[in-house]
Amino acid sequence: MTALIIALLFGAMFAGIVYYLLAGVKFNVAWQPGESPLAKYLNNKRRAKFNEQLPDALATMSNAMRAGLSINQAFESVIENGEKPVSEEFQILVQSIKVGMSMEEALETMTERVGSEDLLLVNTAILIARKTGGNVTEIFDKISDTIRGRMKIERKIKTLTAQGKLQGIIVSLMPVFLGVVMTALKPEMMIGFFLSPIGAVSVLATIALIALGWLMISKIIKIDI
Repeated sequence: MTALIIALLFGAMFAGIVYYLLAGVKFNVAWQPGESPLAKYLNNKRRAKFNEQLPDALATMSNAMRAGLSINQAFESVIENGEKPVSEEFQILVQSIKVGMSMEEALETMTERVGSEDLLLVNTAILIARKTGGNVTEIFDKISDTIRGRMKIERKIKTLTAQGKLQGIIVSLMPVFLGVVMTALKPEMMIGFFLSPIGAVSVLATIALIALGWLMISKIIKIDI
């Protein structure tokens, strides 16, 4: 009876973890709804890729406007020459403007949807230039250089913190590896230990300590620029 209760508790815990990780994720849409870790991970990956492509998109718009095209036509040039996801977002922007949304509203909606600080800077620059009559092409060039410089620093930081991440992964996987090896060598003893109340509490405490340690390592090696 005790073994059945422990097995049910582990099953419920596993189901809860799976639901927490996957809740709200829909792989057929661009931005993932929900606040689950997997949804946040997919959104962050898409946002990072968007930020990487944004300098090239700014260069494309700058060249298009130097050639005499309007800002809307410059957006369309990004759609034609850009890659996903930046081309998809600018396509939504252009479609929003075509159905009657103002430039300001379309840009603000795009910025809120993407959640990129770099895009917010571009949005602000475009709106200010439209109101004051500034040179948009020069602004795009300066923003592009700023983004590229920041990305260069971020890559250097990732290289310097790679060792800390690797250590965190090794330390986190070591208890799991030892548990698997000991179960393979002494299955009766380890299965009996896992099914006992002390064993169940020990496993849960180990999982909690691993999660806490990984969280602390992540906070230490995370540097905002």
